Amino acid sequence: MCDHKPIVTIDGPSGGGKSTVSRALAARLGFTYLDTGAMYRAVAYACQEQGVDPLHPDQLESLLETIRIELLPPAPGEDDVQVFVDGREVGRYLRTPEMGMLASTVSAQPLVRHKLTALQQQIGAAGRIVAEGRDTGTVVFPDAAWKFFLDASPEVRASRRATQLRSKGKAVDEQQLLAQIIKRDKDDRERTIAPLKAAPDALCIDSTGRPVDEVIGLMYDRVTSRPCCCE
Repeated sequence: MCDHKPIVTIDGPSGGGKSTVSRALAARLGFTYLDTGAMYRAVAYACQEQGVDPLHPDQLESLLETIRIELLPPAPGEDDVQVFVDGREVGRYLRTPEMGMLASTVSAQPLVRHKLTALQQQIGAAGRIVAEGRDTGTVVFPDAAWKFFLDASPEVRASRRATQLRSKGKAVDEQQLLAQIIKRDKDDRERTIAPLKAAPDALCIDSTGRPVDEVIGLMYDRVTSRPCCCE
């Protein structure tokens, strides 16, 4: 009996290129793309909109009992998945550095992780997905057949994120963005619940000096050269 599921996990810090690589790899493999980070940002957005203190368990529990989060494929001409919170598409509000910081706080809360981990596992139950996030290979899908940890230097990640934000017409203070990335790295790695780290059986890839196509190719070759016995 196979001990693995036909799932690819791609973990790593903010701005490492996970989303771009995960979308492309999923398309190339014919798998479904699961953006777990968008789900945590959706909860962070709901907290902000409803005035919920994510550090207040009772307030957070009330929100989690009613919130509805849906992920749909990108709209025509767009790259990011569409994110619906309680029936309203809010994706454009989720990709800011400030929302990323709030998502880091939200994702450290046990109530949030319990709910979203269960939802992610439900989505991935049938396999054939590429899941990206912080703990997809260590906590959400520990039995995934293929695991990767994608990293890059903070300076490169800040530059990439700045370019992405500017392409959408947003003003960026790159030094402030770098400081936020370094702080989020520290918060994510030091949190008690599901800290950011590579799974023991993950292939670690530093994308600092690699073109994105090379990173995708490395992952694709590893997946196709090591087929899952359960497929």
